[in-house]
Amino acid sequence: MMDLTPLDVRKKKDDFRRIVRGYDPAQVESFLDLVADRLERLVQSELRLKEQGELLREQLTAFQERERALNEALVTAQELREEARAQAEKAAGLTVREAQQEAEALTRQAELAVERSQRSLDDLFVRRSGYIRSLRSMLERFLEEVGHEERRLEIEGRPGSQAPEAWPGPEQDGSLQEVGEEEGRHAE
Repeated sequence: MMDLTPLDVRKKKDDFRRIVRGYDPAQVESFLDLVADRLERLVQSELRLKEQGELLREQLTAFQERERALNEALVTAQELREEARAQAEKAAGLTVREAQQEAEALTRQAELAVERSQRSLDDLFVRRSGYIRSLRSMLERFLEEVGHEERRLEIEGRPGSQAPEAWPGPEQDGSLQEVGEEEGRHAE
C-alpha cells in the first residue's frame, strides 16, 4: 500500500479523465477536498501522537531512571542505617566496657583506701594500747616511789610530819582505779 498524503489527493484531481457519463466533477472535487482535509488532520494528529508518544517514552525513561536511582538510594540508606546502628552498638559496648573498667578501678581504689584506713586504725589501736601500758607502767613506778618514800618517812619519823596513814594512798582516793577504768572505756 502506498503512502497517501493530502497533497497527493489534491493533485489527483487533475489526473482523472473526463467522461461523458461519469461522476459530477464538482462533487468529486468537493469530496477529494474533504478527503484531503480529513487526511491532513489525520496526518497532523498522527504526528502529534508520535511526538506525544516520544515525549511519553522519554518521560517513562526518566521515571524509570528516577525509580532506579531511588531504589539505589533506598538500598544505600538502608546500608548506612545498618552501619550506623552497628557503629552505635560498637560505641555503646565500648562505653559500657570503659565504664565497667572505671568502676572496677574506683572499686579497687576504694578497697585500697579502706584497707589503708583499717591498717591506720589498727596501728592507732596498737599505739594507744602501748601508750596505756607505758602510762600504767609509769604510774606503777611512781606509786612504788611514793610507797618507798612513805616507808622511808616512817622509818625516819620526822617530827611535825604527818603519819603515812594520814596520806591518801592509791587505794584510798581511787585515782589509780580511775585510770584503769578510763583505759577500759577507751579500749572498747
